[in-house]
Formats: sequence, structure tokens, C-alpha cells
Amino acid sequence: MSEPTTLPTGLKRWAEQRLGPTVTVRNASHDRPSSRVWELECGDGVRFYLKVSPSETAFTRESLACQSAVPDLGHDRAPQLVDSHAGELALLLTAVPGTPVKELNMTAGEQRAVHRQAGLLIARLHQAGDVKGEARAAAEAVFSVVADGAENHLARAGDRISPDERQLVRDYAERLRGVGRVPVGFIHGDNQPRNWLWSRVDRRLALVDFERSRLAPTVQDLVSLAAGPWFDHPDRMQAFFLGFGRQLTKDEQHALRCLTALDAASGLAWGPDNDDPFVTARGRRILDLLMREDHP
Repeated sequence: MSEPTTLPTGLKRWAEQRLGPTVTVRNASHDRPSSRVWELECGDGVRFYLKVSPSETAFTRESLACQSAVPDLGHDRAPQLVDSHAGELALLLTAVPGTPVKELNMTAGEQRAVHRQAGLLIARLHQAGDVKGEARAAAEAVFSVVADGAENHLARAGDRISPDERQLVRDYAERLRGVGRVPVGFIHGDNQPRNWLWSRVDRRLALVDFERSRLAPTVQDLVSLAAGPWFDHPDRMQAFFLGFGRQLTKDEQHALRCLTALDAASGLAWGPDNDDPFVTARGRRILDLLMREDHP
């Protein structure tokens, strides 16, 4: 891990001005260079997290989410913002109980329970706040922006994507531009099991890491699930929508298929370049499936 493991003195002092003296500080960063997170424990045993965002955009997005949407999830369902330091891109957050779902060996029943609660929380997040005016217009224009990025994915992927597959991706990009009006709202932006914490003690799920959250078509929050855990486990998808409280509209279903195709192209561009076999394999199997279904 290339990032520093010691909490900088200035940030520690800033945190203690809000929390009081800390008893222990533990490096809690993910195994990637951009991750800088520390767990702080105070004298009363209460834990907090100090996170330095990887960019100004990520800091702004997570700060806004914590102020305007995350509170609607509940204090034990997502970290709550204690304070922020724009100059250091730092966020001081409460801790929520649980272990990342991707690290747990879970039964099929537990997985369904997790996905049902995820559906409930994501629906609650999507409904937070009042999206109107210029913000709504910008969110509704996102599909065109995503479609515009298809050629960049194809260029980066090179010969990892065949000529026929390239045409397939381009076709889906054009179809995405023509999708009708769909619900927009506050999305998590990285909604997948690595950002879900499951507490086995009280069988409760929490969402973390809102640095990609933004106003957008809410169906975008389902792409990683459709291309990942739902691909082999339709029972988890069914459980999610039970919690979600509704099925997707026809326009949302169409948009999800288009978005998944473009996500596959993105995975085949990004995965090999970043030595991520999981993302690469996910992109390949989705593209293979779409080719079989569209060109049997």
C-alpha cells in the first residue's frame, strides 16, 4: 500500500477539536493508492472515521450527500457527517456497525436479506430531497453524456473488443440517447456489496462511501448489480426489488440494458489496464451474453 499509514498531525488535531482526545488511531484505507481513511476511537469507546477524499469532486459529492440525502437513511444505516475540512478534503464521519458484504461467507438466505434491505435503502436515498429546475434538467441529460463516452471506452479497449462487438456497443449507445423519461434522484454511484456493511448481530445493512453520489437517473444505481451479483443469482435481484418497493418501468429496463452494455465496454477498457481481473471478466461475460441474445 503506497499511501501513508500515519494520520497527519494537523488532521488529528482538527479531529480532536470536535471529538476530544482519541485513544487509538487505526489505518483503515482500502488497498488502493487513492484511499486514505483512519478509524478513530475516543475514550468512551465510540468510533469515528476520518476520510481524505481522493479529489475535490469526490469531496464535494460526499459532503453534499451527507448533508442533503444520507440523513434520510437513518443514523445507523449510513455514516453521518460530524464535520468537514475543505482545505484538506477531509470528512469526519460516524461509524456504523457491520462488515463489508463482499468479505462475508453468507448463506443464500442471508444474501437475500441483504439485497432486500439494500433495495429499501437505495429507494430511500433516491427519494431524498426535491430535484427540480436546472438540477433536474442536468440529471435528465445524463444518458447522452454516458452515450458520448462509448467511443472512448472502445478506443481504450482496442482489440479486446471485436468489430461486431464494437457495433453492438455503438448501437446500445444510440438506443440510450432515445430512452424516454425515467425517474431521477440522488444516487449512491457505487452501489454494490463492497459498499454495503452487514451487521449479523441485528441483521441490519448500512451503506458507506458516497464519494460518487450525485443527481442522476436512478436506474444508474443498478448497473453494477445487474452486471455482478444478479447475473448468477436472480433470487437476489427479486429480493432487492421487494425492498425497493417497485419494479422498473419499461424505459428503465431498456436503459439498464443499454447502460450494462456500455459498462461492459468500460470494464474491458479499464480492467486490463488496471490489473483487475474481476472487472475484466465481468465486462467480457456481459458482452458475450448480449452478443448471443442480440445476434443468435
